Amino acid sequence: MPQVVIYYTPDLEADGAMPALCRTLADTMLTVRDEAGAQVFPTGGVRVFAYPAAHAAVADGSGDHGFCYMNLRMGRGRSAAAQQAAGQALAAAARAHFAPLLARRHLGLTLQVDVGDEVFDAKFGNLHPLFPKGADKL
Repeated sequence: MPQVVIYYTPDLEADGAMPALCRTLADTMLTVRDEAGAQVFPTGGVRVFAYPAAHAAVADGSGDHGFCYMNLRMGRGRSAAAQQAAGQALAAAARAHFAPLLARRHLGLTLQVDVGDEVFDAKFGNLHPLFPKGADKL
């Protein structure tokens, strides 16, 4: 963790540029800094996953209404200011990404930030050592 999970209506598969959104949000997460200027999310921990809904109903069904739900979930320990900065940065990136689509059709966007209150949290693997602390992107 941290990770962004995206659920979206299947109609966005054709014109939502979801792979680009994933990369944009991941890159945005790497730019977030805390009050001391330190990178908030470790490079090796950043993940963004997007899933089209197999079935969806949006609004009253009267038109071409798409929807994209984005949820950033992070572990505890980051300040409220860092959490807000992450949310604001991701929301700005998503707005910019979807701006051309919003100009052409109706689309609902939601971004939520949740802080984990884990009852169990096992982390293992060999990804983090590829990105030593202090070598994070600026």
